Amino acid sequence: MRLVTYGERGEERLGALVDGGRYVLDLNIASHGSIPPDPIAFLDGDYWDLARKVISQPAADVEPAALIEADSVRRGAPIPEPRTIIALGLNYRDHAEEGGQPVPPNPLLFAKAPAATIGPYDDIVYPPQVTQLDYEAELAIVIGKRAKNLTPEQAWNVIAGYTVINDVSARDIQFSESQWFRAKSFDTFAPMGPCLVTPDEIGDPQNLRIWCDVNGERLQNSTTANMIFKIPEIVAFISQVFALRPGDVIATGTPAGVGVFRKPPRLLQVGDIVETGIEKIGILRNQVIAP
Repeated sequence: MRLVTYGERGEERLGALVDGGRYVLDLNIASHGSIPPDPIAFLDGDYWDLARKVISQPAADVEPAALIEADSVRRGAPIPEPRTIIALGLNYRDHAEEGGQPVPPNPLLFAKAPAATIGPYDDIVYPPQVTQLDYEAELAIVIGKRAKNLTPEQAWNVIAGYTVINDVSARDIQFSESQWFRAKSFDTFAPMGPCLVTPDEIGDPQNLRIWCDVNGERLQNSTTANMIFKIPEIVAFISQVFALRPGDVIATGTPAGVGVFRKPPRLLQVGDIVETGIEKIGILRNQVIAP
């Protein structure tokens, strides 16, 4: 299943991609109101079986208003307002090495403000107080069940699916402060999408190509196999700190190739087109604009 949201920001509705991605099926309309239009309410209520039934019904039985051409509407992030965004630093050995940092002994956690979340094709705003804007392609985990104190083996059971996130970063602020929250949390600094892909469609999430292109030039090119801490370790580790909830998003770190450490540096500029992709999930396409 490939879940999406569509509509104006703050008014996004839950849908599923059908007909090879040509249409968005509004799950609330198609279920005659049985499935909530909000993705977190969907996860909270565990509507997966009903959603699969609705998606598999014959096209002739679908309410016409439930089918929307995918290219005709704005797409939001799969979780437009995450309850929490937790991210990992230095989770790819080559990224730690390019920054001259030691590999952390445990997952290195930091937070991004949920308000930074934007859709897969929305613009990234270059804040006036920032001088070094950078990209970070990352695989994101979306939590689907409330859980606490998990073992790595149990962690797989609470994952609703996976999506792409660009951990946009203000490097000048990040490197001048001991905490990373402000540098990572400006509005529009968390492009996410283009869909939430359920685990059955992903297969092995530790064997996915991950990349980032800027103006058509490939600057990051790696695989999730290169993560230091793997997905079940990450989820279990975080669950030992606080209870995970449906709609929490975990960004699992970025590989080498970020702009600030390239020689010469390749930081983002107004007008740049940033395309962030992960195999089997899709591609974000965001333009950097002035405030």
